Amino acid sequence: MCGFSGFVTEVECCNSKEAILGEMSHALYHRGPDAEGFWQDKDVGVALVHRRLAIQDLSPQGAQPMLSSSGRYVIAFNGEIYNFESLKLELLALGAEFVGHSDTEVMLAAFEYWGIAGSLDRFAGMFAFALVDRAEKQLILARDRMGEKPLYYGWQGGTLLFGSELKPLAHHPDWQGEINRDALPFLLRHNLIPAPFSIYVGIRKLQPASMVTFDLDGLVADVWPVPQRYWKLEDQFAESSDWSFDSASERLESLLTEVVGEQMVSDVPLGAFLSGGIDSSTVVALMQKQSKQPVRTFSIGFREEGFNEAEHAAAVARHLGTEHTEFYATEQDALEVIPRLAQIYDEPFADSSQIPTYLVSKITREHVTVALSGDGGDELFCGYTRYPSTLSAWRNRHTLKARVRDSLSKLPSVPTSHLTRALVPSQRRRSAMAVRKRLESLGALADAGSLSEFYRQRVSLWSFPETALIKGAEPAYSLTSSLPSSIPDESLKTLMWRDLNWYLPDDILVKVDRAAMACSLETRVPLLDHRVVEFALGLPTSLNMDNGVGKQVLRSVLYRHVPRELIDRPKQGFAVPIAAWLRGALRDWAEELLEPAKLKEEGFWNVETVRWFWSEHISGREDYSFQLWGVLMFQQWLRTLQ
Repeated sequence: MCGFSGFVTEVECCNSKEAILGEMSHALYHRGPDAEGFWQDKDVGVALVHRRLAIQDLSPQGAQPMLSSSGRYVIAFNGEIYNFESLKLELLALGAEFVGHSDTEVMLAAFEYWGIAGSLDRFAGMFAFALVDRAEKQLILARDRMGEKPLYYGWQGGTLLFGSELKPLAHHPDWQGEINRDALPFLLRHNLIPAPFSIYVGIRKLQPASMVTFDLDGLVADVWPVPQRYWKLEDQFAESSDWSFDSASERLESLLTEVVGEQMVSDVPLGAFLSGGIDSSTVVALMQKQSKQPVRTFSIGFREEGFNEAEHAAAVARHLGTEHTEFYATEQDALEVIPRLAQIYDEPFADSSQIPTYLVSKITREHVTVALSGDGGDELFCGYTRYPSTLSAWRNRHTLKARVRDSLSKLPSVPTSHLTRALVPSQRRRSAMAVRKRLESLGALADAGSLSEFYRQRVSLWSFPETALIKGAEPAYSLTSSLPSSIPDESLKTLMWRDLNWYLPDDILVKVDRAAMACSLETRVPLLDHRVVEFALGLPTSLNMDNGVGKQVLRSVLYRHVPRELIDRPKQGFAVPIAAWLRGALRDWAEELLEPAKLKEEGFWNVETVRWFWSEHISGREDYSFQLWGVLMFQQWLRTLQ
């Protein structure tokens, strides 16, 4: 696990870039504290910097940027290729020679023998890389299939910049850093900014399973080559009728055992996150099955009722016999972390579980350098409770109750809100404006013309984010794109497809990567190995969903190792008591960020709207913590620019 950055600029300017590379390297120190490396090609104007977190081949022979044996290719790489040993044997048979035992050297040999497309098809792992083909005078940027590793790129003042994070890009003298106001509706709607967009004008995120090629000979500023996909997620949804429940369970355990075994290979201490849920417990169980020593496991908990999973994790750890460490977080812990979040995430990001993710990463890094996680199980095996509830609500949208509700939502909102408060006892304690906001959200649901749009509105924190913005138009993105023909419409797989293209890469994986790398901790995600993904998505959803409870095949694997009474409980999620904290220890911090005069001066938010949400929340009448967290994270991020 590492970090890299670089740029392409005018040839005659390259002689003065060593200092810039040094600053870019320093900005990536957390991603690779063990070593740094630089490379320039003054003939084509390319410069690369790499920070190394040494995991495989700790010797200098694993250092980057690394040149291929022929000198044709130069790579700066972030990630791990888990099947590099088997690929190495194939390449040795073809005549390749190796001086070290790193996966990076195997990647370069693969490019020499199989080409870039042929190599990407063979790689099993997580990766983002910048590859210079000196023979063809090309720069190739590529990202792994599921989006585990980040890659930003774009034009600033005639210079092409790229890297693992935004921080190093901002150290180039051509950096302009104009805020992209069209990204703000996404931040309000989903508390994130989805690929290919970023918070800055002219900077994009490369989407998963994609590569983009820049011709360095005659490179023209502000020209954007179209990224090419080397693997298509939609092609994996073709269901196979060959699987019975028992055979699917057997195959999944065998496959996961192999993948987990590959991901346990490390030259440094290794452990795992353990929440006590199905996904992480399965990963840990299969780790312990293959380990001669107790696996190191780590969890985080909260004293607040309804937010603590640490006790469940501890029970699973005791059963499996792991060496378990747990940490209980407080409001004060959150208060100390929050000022760092903007720096950690580079751009506004507002999934509040970023707080415990960072804290558990910090504790874990005190003991190990690599940690496996259970992310991805919900998206692949129908685990989210919102899937069956959304599908049921969509299919029942024409019932009498739904029609009455939808009719109310379409009436003039002001008189309807007062009428609703008068007639519906549960709404009487709410303000007329709060009822009005709720009716507007119901109206957005009622207007949905497809299951995909219905789902988008259900997962939206703000149905109409433009009401809180001074300026900003929401572009089309993964939740509004057309559904591929291979995805059955109005089905659970429609929702799985949407999350795999949006929530997983733009929220879950962003959250984990940035939090862990801020602590110089490598995280690995066995469930997102492409072999597991291809198997899982090919299963009929009927095998995974039983009476509204998902992940049945994955559960059956876990039940062979952990008693079901330790596992079967309502899904809790990795949540924090942010609503209470904003009324308590975080109130002064939030109040300062939402100070009306400052909001007006900055000119991003509709001050009246934002302040109304804040006053309703701190009064205790409403819980608007999720809606406010995006605004607060933007405000905190904005402070880092000043």
